[in-house]
Amino acid sequence: MSCSLPPSGGIGLKSVHYNDVLDDDKAKETPRRKPGWVEVHPQNYFGDGGPAHRWLTAIAEVYLLSFHSVGLSLGSADGLNQYDLEKIAALCDRYQPAMVSDHLSWSGNAHDRYPDLLPIPYTQEALDHFSTQISCVQDRLQRPILIENPSRYLSYADDEMSETDFIHALCKQAGCGLLFDINNVEVTATNVGLDMEAYVDAIDPAIVGEMHLAGHAREEHESGPLLIDDHGSIVSDVTWRLYNRFIERAGPKPTLIEWDTDIPEYDVLMDEVSKVESILLQHQPEALHALAR
Repeated sequence: MSCSLPPSGGIGLKSVHYNDVLDDDKAKETPRRKPGWVEVHPQNYFGDGGPAHRWLTAIAEVYLLSFHSVGLSLGSADGLNQYDLEKIAALCDRYQPAMVSDHLSWSGNAHDRYPDLLPIPYTQEALDHFSTQISCVQDRLQRPILIENPSRYLSYADDEMSETDFIHALCKQAGCGLLFDINNVEVTATNVGLDMEAYVDAIDPAIVGEMHLAGHAREEHESGPLLIDDHGSIVSDVTWRLYNRFIERAGPKPTLIEWDTDIPEYDVLMDEVSKVESILLQHQPEALHALAR
């Protein structure tokens, strides 16, 4: 799948870092490190104006944007969240993001909204429904979108296919791509008993338009460890190893450091981006690698 984001390290943009990403290097003795691109949750910009839009307008003049939606609820039996879709469409017209994505999940029904990304069953019926909802989004936005693999804490007893098979079938049927979150692979594999290396190896690089790396919390229980996808710490050694394993096979991909809770200082975030850039550089095509040196 073609992608208009650069194959470099990006950050999930938070308001505490607005000044850092726009800092004028010429005015500083020590220039600040900068990400290759930034990602935002469009739901944070649903208002028509105000400081958030003034900042995002300035940032969009310097960086490519990725919109990572958390509210379309594509897996809901009643259909996707039309309010969110219309708001995202307006934001796409306004900011022209390089990429738009959402999740392989649901988070509401006709009566309630849930502040979580809940798993869907991996059945043909769910695949057909989810594909239809993606088509509605892509038709409205007039662009393909990416769907992120979930972090799961349970599996459905009636699943008819594996998660990786479901993802590939979904991308083919809906004409979308994959936002491949490696942290979610570690979380899911640990919690529901999957082979995480086999999972990474099963993903076709051609469908991957963006990647995410994040940290998680770990709880120890009598039945074994439980990983919580809280995006509140540095990337784990296991996730880095899995990421390197995939990039070694796939080549460089746009890769985001996702940090949504316990937001760190900007330099801590950029230290993680530097690790991304180091891995991407190692696996550049030889001609580009020579130029980078």
